[in-house]
Amino acid sequence: MANIRQNEFLILEKQFEMERGFVLDFYNSSFQQFIYNVCGLDIYNSKYAIRGDSKAKRLRIFWQTESDSIVGKLINEMLAYWKTSRKVNSIEITKEEAIIFNDCLTIANRLRGVYDKTTSKNAATTKDEFLKREYKNINVDNLDIDAHVIEIIKSRLFEIQRNIHSESALSAVILCGSVLEGLLLGIAIKNIKDFNQSSASPKNRETGKVLLLQDWTLSSLIDVAQNIGFIGLDVKKFSHSLRDFRNYIHPYQQMSTGFIPDIDTAKISWQVLQAAISDLNGKKP
Repeated sequence: MANIRQNEFLILEKQFEMERGFVLDFYNSSFQQFIYNVCGLDIYNSKYAIRGDSKAKRLRIFWQTESDSIVGKLINEMLAYWKTSRKVNSIEITKEEAIIFNDCLTIANRLRGVYDKTTSKNAATTKDEFLKREYKNINVDNLDIDAHVIEIIKSRLFEIQRNIHSESALSAVILCGSVLEGLLLGIAIKNIKDFNQSSASPKNRETGKVLLLQDWTLSSLIDVAQNIGFIGLDVKKFSHSLRDFRNYIHPYQQMSTGFIPDIDTAKISWQVLQAAISDLNGKKP
């Protein structure tokens, strides 16, 4: 059952225009298809009709029975649909509507486990705050990634710590970046439908189709992983910093910037990687 408070139900129902049993401008078929595309669930399953057959009544039961992550994901996509609909129909969003929209987005982010400075007092807003976080017993064994890849990642995690201990900064930074990419790619492979359907997924400029997963950059993997709730906003922010550090694997890139990674850079990279693993495990410190 999703953790939605009673006052939040009122806000959500106002946002999605559910007063008379409808949900936005959806017909029965488009409503069914939308939810199936987002969640892989059939809203017209009989279990969602225990209090009536209208779209609004089915959606209320869906919110009450499905998990936080699924409900948060659906609300997030419905908000995106509402906003896009307003835009393509040239309908200006009023101040009151913007307030309700943002309240609903806060609810969706909380359910998805996505935190920022507006939704959580515990969110990291500065580098110092982020670096103060402690991660113990970072474990990748329970991640939904191919077992053979997990063994390689575990070996690299050990090597990263050894490099930091010996102050081999550049090696540690490059390994942190490679492990982060391997983790996110592994998660994406197991959740390819969610990754492909994200509004942040990279697309071919000419066809508008989502790129094959093998053509995604680390930047895209980070953005989509955050967009669909696998990592938080703070981890996304600092993961992009790690991505930039990792680019120094190319000597000409390092030469052009004149930047030499030191042990502090390595420790920051290691902290980012630990935070990402913690988020992927669903364990926010």
